[in-house]
Amino acid sequence: MLKIQEIRELIKLIDKSNIDEFKFEQSGTKITLKKQSQSSYSEVDVPSSQPVSREVVPQQAAVQIQTQKSEPIVESTPVESDSSLHKIVSPMVGTFYSAPSPDSDPYVREGDSVKETTVVCIVEAMKLMNEIEAEVKGKVVEVLAENGQLVEYGQPLFLVKPE
Repeated sequence: MLKIQEIRELIKLIDKSNIDEFKFEQSGTKITLKKQSQSSYSEVDVPSSQPVSREVVPQQAAVQIQTQKSEPIVESTPVESDSSLHKIVSPMVGTFYSAPSPDSDPYVREGDSVKETTVVCIVEAMKLMNEIEAEVKGKVVEVLAENGQLVEYGQPLFLVKPE
């Protein structure tokens, strides 16, 4: 059975993606997430054939999610004009982590040198931790994502000046 935090993560991932509807079924539990074009929140539908406990989908969660999504999201990412920089992009939708654990140092920082096989971050998708490699030898010029931030497929995460 899914925990409320897992459902919230799914809602955030779907909301940030181009997907309009998502259906999930596990161990007899069915969840349907739909984006509503006229509303600024996602809806969680649990079919009537499944019993709904307040522990799984409390009413406060829908209200809290609606409140969070109605606030404008402002990102201040500087645009780099140097076209010679290599962008390391996210290969999937997920959560960006700059370090292997919360109490560890980041994999790389601005100014660090990287090789093609250097792990620069982790993108978590559906509880799977995917190590992202630099794919180019060079120096990290800028880190474009923040730890714990939801990232899109193809979203630039790092700018690297190739050697």
